[in-house]
Amino acid sequence: MEIGFLGLGIMGRPMALNLARAGTPLTVWNRTAGRAEPLRAAGARVAAGPAEVFERAGTVLLMLADEAAVDGVLGRGTPAFAAMVAGHTVVHMGTTAPAYSRRLEADVRAAGGTYVEAPVSGSRRPAEDGHLVGMLAGPREAVDEVAALLKPVCAATFACGDAAPAALLMKLAVNLYLITSVTGLTEAFHFAERHGLDTDRFLAVLDAGPLASATTRVKAPKLRARDFTAQAAALDVLKNTQLIAEAAMDAGLAAPLLDVCHDLFTETVRQGHEAGDMVAVLHAIEARTDRGTRPEG
Repeated sequence: MEIGFLGLGIMGRPMALNLARAGTPLTVWNRTAGRAEPLRAAGARVAAGPAEVFERAGTVLLMLADEAAVDGVLGRGTPAFAAMVAGHTVVHMGTTAPAYSRRLEADVRAAGGTYVEAPVSGSRRPAEDGHLVGMLAGPREAVDEVAALLKPVCAATFACGDAAPAALLMKLAVNLYLITSVTGLTEAFHFAERHGLDTDRFLAVLDAGPLASATTRVKAPKLRARDFTAQAAALDVLKNTQLIAEAAMDAGLAAPLLDVCHDLFTETVRQGHEAGDMVAVLHAIEARTDRGTRPEG
């Protein structure tokens, strides 16, 4: 049976390419049609619209930008929604509010479909290398089937629960650690650089010690080169801080480090660096230094 894939953005296209190259019978669609051409070259079928994807595929993976994009593509709230998803497994792989995913799950089930939450941890390079980490929630049999399907995409998958939003909450917990860690790395780099230290030596010391990780080995060279080409864009990171903050607030949880990161990424985006990699938060930190450490405003 063919698999469907909707959404060929920074993450979606390399994920879909890995599926196609592994021999998965794949039908894809993207709002900007030109982004699907590498998939066509890799042997995937390119559909004219989402409805055609659902006509051809029993399981459809969604890697869409946000809640509005998911609703629009699925025709949620219209008669087309039930006609499209009935009898299908809908796999929501994007990062949205947990409450939204819970409601979407209820709607898919009411329409006669199966719903699996499957957000992934990782940025563009792990997506290209097939080294993402998948977190899945939904009916056990469906979760097992999706986990097997994602082997060309994910280095590891983890079942997180039998219903939404268990997987998205796990993803937000992981993102909380990632965002605060990369922001801390960026601040440390700024500290070393502004003290006149040899930044190559600083990164070598970091890489030799207990704080070295796959993340530092990717992000630290980008800081040294001031390479802000997006692997995970600053605007997307800001959206994630908002989602995490809302989930923390709903549960009555303190998130003080996240609060600081939210402010810094807000400043980064306001300064015009929304399309830059998350290490572009360096601009906000530098601006605070240049203002005498005062936040914007």
